[in-house]
Amino acid sequence: MGLFARTRGTTRRLAGVTTLAVLLMLGGPARLADAAPSSAGLKAWQSEITKVPQPSARGCFTADYPRLAWHRTSCAAAPDLPMTPKHSIRPLVVGSGNDISAQAPSGFISESSGTFENIVNVTSESSPIANAGPPVADAYTLQINTDFFASTACAGSPNPGCRGWEQFVYANDGSSGLVFIQYWLLQYNAACPAGGWTQFSFTGDPDIYCYRNSPGATPVPDQPITNLGALRLTGTVSASSDSATLFVGATAYTAGGSNSVNAAAGWTVSEFNVFGYGGNADGGGQATFNSGASLNVRTRITYGGTAAPVCAAQGFTGETNNLDFGTPAPSFTPPGPAVVFVENTTGGAATNCAAATVVGDTHQHTFAGLLYDFQASGDFVEAQAGSGFEVQTRKVSGAPTWPNASVDRSVATRMGTTKVALCDGKSLVVDGRTTDIQSEGALHLPSGVDIHRVGNVYVVTDQSGNSIRVTVNSGYIDVAVGLGSSATQAVGLLGNPGGDPKLLAGRDGTRYAVPLSFDELYQKFGASWRVNPLRTLLAPCATVASGNPSAPFFAGNLTDDVRKRAESVCLQARVTPEWLDTCTLDVAVVGDRAASTYVGLAPPVVNGNR
Repeated sequence: MGLFARTRGTTRRLAGVTTLAVLLMLGGPARLADAAPSSAGLKAWQSEITKVPQPSARGCFTADYPRLAWHRTSCAAAPDLPMTPKHSIRPLVVGSGNDISAQAPSGFISESSGTFENIVNVTSESSPIANAGPPVADAYTLQINTDFFASTACAGSPNPGCRGWEQFVYANDGSSGLVFIQYWLLQYNAACPAGGWTQFSFTGDPDIYCYRNSPGATPVPDQPITNLGALRLTGTVSASSDSATLFVGATAYTAGGSNSVNAAAGWTVSEFNVFGYGGNADGGGQATFNSGASLNVRTRITYGGTAAPVCAAQGFTGETNNLDFGTPAPSFTPPGPAVVFVENTTGGAATNCAAATVVGDTHQHTFAGLLYDFQASGDFVEAQAGSGFEVQTRKVSGAPTWPNASVDRSVATRMGTTKVALCDGKSLVVDGRTTDIQSEGALHLPSGVDIHRVGNVYVVTDQSGNSIRVTVNSGYIDVAVGLGSSATQAVGLLGNPGGDPKLLAGRDGTRYAVPLSFDELYQKFGASWRVNPLRTLLAPCATVASGNPSAPFFAGNLTDDVRKRAESVCLQARVTPEWLDTCTLDVAVVGDRAASTYVGLAPPVVNGNR
């Protein structure tokens, strides 16, 4: 993912967790030298025309470059089907709660826009209409979705948990398109209000939802999926009005809304993506892309500030696509404020806004990008974020063969009140009960925590987007930890105070400059993150002896013949020089397959082993 701030002027391979998005602060338009004048002028016009008031708050209008004026056009009826909210289990593909969104650092969002960039090999796509019937070629929706917020429209609901929700939608059914707004009252749990609201419930769920469309929808010519790069969707709200606008190159199509949920007083997070064409009582439909499709998603927000948005690893719509989150994160380019990330059919990275890993014997790759080896044994806090998310690992010594090395044998996490442990890579224990999930299976817990298993990989995610991904290997596990918000500061073995990769911090806050001395690493910093037996999350797992290595242990400590053979395996796998020593040690200690972990891996920001 990428965060940007504006300067003034089927079975899937699950990839290792790395930070997915980049964040951008507010930035001025690209210099004309960096882009064709016609492209720069068109982008400037698209930004300016959204600021021009339509002749009336309601109605359907179009505008054409370069004129800054709207022209009334005939409205059509919006599709009579729900663009459903997320419900039930969070999938391993994009959508139904699994997404990356832009959160305002302060205040409320007044406008958001979404575009697609770096589109590669997108040749076809299809979706059923309303999650029923055969897939239709080039049927899809573009959606900008608000978060779920307290709304005055819920005044008639007996449920204090009722929330408002607004969707700005471009719906393309394979032959024509429509721009409109859909409003929701979530868990209204009473007869829906008069004035065009439609009652809706999910199969097997007694909760009552209500939805309605904007008074009209603006017709748009059919936009095949191969034209995705020419489209830009914008949603705008104020205290008195709202609108949805689709740009198709030099033409803008806009539909005024009825401001039915007063989003201007509650919108703080914006989700944008391409999804299936609506849903039904069984959930949202899926947009299925061709194999090899890849694209970058840029979600911009206007909230009254210029700082980069907060990345939020969550979404709100119930529709999905068949893409995964890809790596590496895109490079930092304007405009902003925006969040930018990659999605494709081969990615397989767990959703996150910040990521860290513990692999092999045991190499700690922290949230800020520091790499350091930690060869103690026992229970340790890998990451703790506030009071609602914690990850602990149980490390076991490699003695007698490798007495100064250790590997992770078991892992546990606490997400809210839910505790999940994977013991010895074999036994899954959920809230004290041994639980079996078959390969390709999943479990949705009442707390909102979801557990997926794909072969030898387990993914555990909460509703905030915090996650762990556990890869079970022969005799050890690799663990990746993802944070659901870029604003979250994690502590533990994987934390860095102030996000500084040249610093580590003990439990008491003492800071240690990298590289640490052997004594600092194990007797002070490491010791501070040992888990008190009374507070361990790993009680269901087999106990191990606790201890520290007697001396540092790196690739240079291997015998020449062992080192040369292991290094050869890594070189044959085309591991880059930045990871060669780490790969060499892993291959020597845990086996040849360890080399694949480092293939194509971005280098650490700081190597604390040197």
